[in-house]
Amino acid sequence: MSFLKRLALALGFCVVFASGSAAADRGGEYTRRATAMLDSLYTYYTVPGTRLLRENYPDDASYKATYLAGESAANAYSYLWPFSGTLSAVAVLVETQGWEKYGPLLDSVVLPGLREYADDRRQPFAYASYIASAPASDRFYDDNIWLGIDFTDLYTATRQQRFLDEAERIWLFIASGTDDKLGGGIYWCEQKKGSKNTCSNAPGAVLALKLYQATGKERYLEQGRSLYEWTRKQLLDSSDNLYFDNVSLNGTINKMKFSYNSGQMIQAGALLYSITGKKRYLAEARETAASCLNYFFRPVHKPGGGSVRILRRDKVWFDAVMLRGFIELYREDGRDTYLNAFRETLDHAWTHSRDGQGFLADWSGRNRGGRKWLLTQAALAEMFARMAAVAE
Repeated sequence: MSFLKRLALALGFCVVFASGSAAADRGGEYTRRATAMLDSLYTYYTVPGTRLLRENYPDDASYKATYLAGESAANAYSYLWPFSGTLSAVAVLVETQGWEKYGPLLDSVVLPGLREYADDRRQPFAYASYIASAPASDRFYDDNIWLGIDFTDLYTATRQQRFLDEAERIWLFIASGTDDKLGGGIYWCEQKKGSKNTCSNAPGAVLALKLYQATGKERYLEQGRSLYEWTRKQLLDSSDNLYFDNVSLNGTINKMKFSYNSGQMIQAGALLYSITGKKRYLAEARETAASCLNYFFRPVHKPGGGSVRILRRDKVWFDAVMLRGFIELYREDGRDTYLNAFRETLDHAWTHSRDGQGFLADWSGRNRGGRKWLLTQAALAEMFARMAAVAE
């Protein structure tokens, strides 16, 4: 029996595998896939006797995370960032499928696990990069922003005040990561303030704007707009309307380009247009979206003939965050070009790229053996859940 079915029986709720006809058929299929991904994730990544998850499957004691600000150790549990991907996936299912179906999973599994990372020892409160019962670990502004966005979305979907309270508490930590150096902007890491990154400032703008929509507090709108403008000024590549990764305090630009960075600026621009009605923001979001399609997607031949345009080989979670931007833009202009490219990628990956447990290493499917990262599987579940909501 699957993990989610066992949990449903134990807690007295059910997870529905949706079905229907026409557009509902595709939406139902994507919901089924999202649920199946979560079921496999919790079956193979859960650390027995806990609500925590392993970083990889199969578990690898020699693994060292490369995405931290310093050295990492091989740990029994995942770092916060990969774990947070499960909150994003389940939050989308709560939003799109309802609290009765997925709220119990959130309350009984995801949030108890997340609380293990809550750090009350340092002020302001934040979630640390590793569990709080271990020696103190670095606290990342972007890690906390992703959580804040999820909590704000949960509040919008459920109107449960506890979620908004948590999002606003997280915002206090985010605001503490700003100063006047480089003219403003949010740092990447609290303990190592050497750079200000698109991955903290673009989603920081998104979080602030979502908080404005949730609360009506003008200060959030001004903070969101300020972060958006700062990121455009400091990190936009005007030659293609994509965004560089970060700027160091000495002004050196790291010119790497990742899909989530540009995707979050698309989302921030679409939100600003929705809030203010200023067409400039919509135009900027469209320009970046068009460049994302050219830069981050590639044509591939399909088995049996023909070709599809799919995402390039990158961190799958980065692409899930870019999808958030595409969906926000779609809500404003109704153009489904970018969503269609995601549909092709997701359908191709579901059929051709997963391993025997249903896990994904990358979009190509060439790396079915070996280690599979927790965050990749959570991202895939999130994407299917989001695409179910915009199925046509």
